[in-house]
Amino acid sequence: MAHSMRTETTPHLDEGRDRRDMAIRYALLPLRVFLGVTFVYAGLDKLTNSAFMHSSGPGSIGELMHSVRGSSAIPALVDLALKSPVGFGYAIALGELAVGIGTLIGLLSRLAALGGALISLSLWLTVSWASTPYYYGNDLAYLMAWIPLVLAGAPVLSLDAALHTRRQRAAWY
Repeated sequence: MAHSMRTETTPHLDEGRDRRDMAIRYALLPLRVFLGVTFVYAGLDKLTNSAFMHSSGPGSIGELMHSVRGSSAIPALVDLALKSPVGFGYAIALGELAVGIGTLIGLLSRLAALGGALISLSLWLTVSWASTPYYYGNDLAYLMAWIPLVLAGAPVLSLDAALHTRRQRAAWY
């Protein structure tokens, strides 16, 4: 008796694989949206807060930097910010805005994520370093959240993906 090999596939098994593949492709999208919206909001909040962009006074960037200087992991970084607190405030706010927009639209997404990670790292080492226990300081969690986006970028629903597809089509012709 001859035995033959089955070559047909079971439709319901392929359907499960397709859903799993789609879930894997879109897995970082919620993180990308959350971080993008959060950083756009943080940047706009700083830029529109009349008290924040001052060298001194309640709620100012200058007061914040003075208050964390003694508890910072890198006091020299705080000292650098204190040389021009308003300039530093604008740099952080505009950096957050650029990172958030780049992350949301997926343009230069790995670079945007690296910028977000560096902003989060600098804030963790200065502003939230003294948080006890350490997990109360949210900047460390943001730093860790940026790492998957630094590694993977924005492979779906992004300008990076659209530009990649366009370059591939142009090279094909």
